[in-house]
Order: sequence, then structure tokens, then C-alpha cells
Amino acid sequence: MRILLVEDDAVLRDVMLRSLQDAGHRVDLASSLEQARHYWQVQPFDAVLLDLNLPQSDKPASPMGNGLSVLREARARGDRTPVLVLTARNRTEERIAGLDAGADDYLGKPFELAEVEARLRALVRRTQGTDDQLEVGHLALDRKARRFSLEGQLLELPAREFEVLWELMSPPGRVVNKRALSDKLSGFDESLGDNALEAFISRLRKKLVRSGASIRTLRGLGYVIEPVIGDDD
Repeated sequence: MRILLVEDDAVLRDVMLRSLQDAGHRVDLASSLEQARHYWQVQPFDAVLLDLNLPQSDKPASPMGNGLSVLREARARGDRTPVLVLTARNRTEERIAGLDAGADDYLGKPFELAEVEARLRALVRRTQGTDDQLEVGHLALDRKARRFSLEGQLLELPAREFEVLWELMSPPGRVVNKRALSDKLSGFDESLGDNALEAFISRLRKKLVRSGASIRTLRGLGYVIEPVIGDDD
């Protein structure tokens, strides 16, 4: 998943970053309201982890936390990215304020990192309508374990090829826009060009030969992974 982590506590931010990266996620960090607002507007994410008590250069924090404003702005422009609010503010009225502003879930500090990961999976699964176990032909994805397999055997992939195939399988049968895929796999300090993306797709196609799954290019639309019609092997 591509995740935006909005947290101003440097120690907690670093711990969460390592945990999420170890789980295989791509993470962008924002430590202020301005950064969070900018990143969220210019980059598509699968989920946002949002601290409410964020610093802002020109305004004092509100009783409910400055993070609510960037959440309200995202929802007002129609952005439905699932949001998990992480905050020390855990009174009932504060939880209600966060949920009313558009949060999908709420987790009070301190929390276990394993619970953050589990809640993220649940949010994305609910939003995308995607199960933890997915199959196309003989290709299977276990989202919880973050592993691909072919006929029960682990399919080892380089990191970028893994990310491309993950996006195509989340869920399978969905047309994935080429530009949106490039943007999601790019970072703010790097850009994944069309040639690089096409190279990853080409290598994946070779690895999926006789898998019963095929990556098809839809000109002007993007890519879709689907079963090979008539494949009985």
C-alpha cells in the first residue's frame, strides 16, 4: 500500500515508518499541517494515518486538533481515501468529532503497531471491496502475509515488480490507469517514468506465462490482470 503518515512526534514517526516499511508499504511522511495538505492533494494514497494534534505555522491548535481541518478539506473535495486517526485525544466527544469530520477509524495513543497494521488492512479491504485472499488463474495473493504464489509455490519478485502486481491484483479485473499507477509507485524525490513501468509489466508477463493469469493493456485506459480464457492447465 501507499500510505501517508501524518505525525509530528519524531520518535513515534520513525518507529511507525520502520514498522510500515518492514511490512512492505511505501510511506510518505508529513510532520505539519501544511505538508499533510500538500502531499494529500498531489499524491494518491491507499490510506492516511493522521495525527490530530499537528503544528501549523499561522494558527494555534484548536481544542480538537488541527488535523481535523485537513481531513475536512479532503472530504470536501471528494477524496474518499480511508483515514485512520491516531491521537492522544481519546475522549468520546473527540472521537465523535474525528468521525464526523470524515475519519473511517480512530485509534488512541498509546497503541500496538500490529493493531495499526490490522486496522489499515481492514479499512482498505472495506473501501476497495477486496478480500485478503485473491486468485487469478493459478496466481494467488495473500494480502495479509504479503506474498504471491503460483500453484502453492512462493513467487519471488523484486520490490517494484511486487508493487506493480499488487496494484493490479487489488482487486483483479479492475482497470488500473497507467498514470495513476506510475504516480502511486513514485515518491516525492523520484519519478517512475512510462518506460520503467512498461519494463516492469513486460517482466511480469514473462513470469506469469502458464500461470493462467494475463496482464492486458487497454490502450488509452491502462492495465488489467485477468484469467486466460481457455486455460485448462
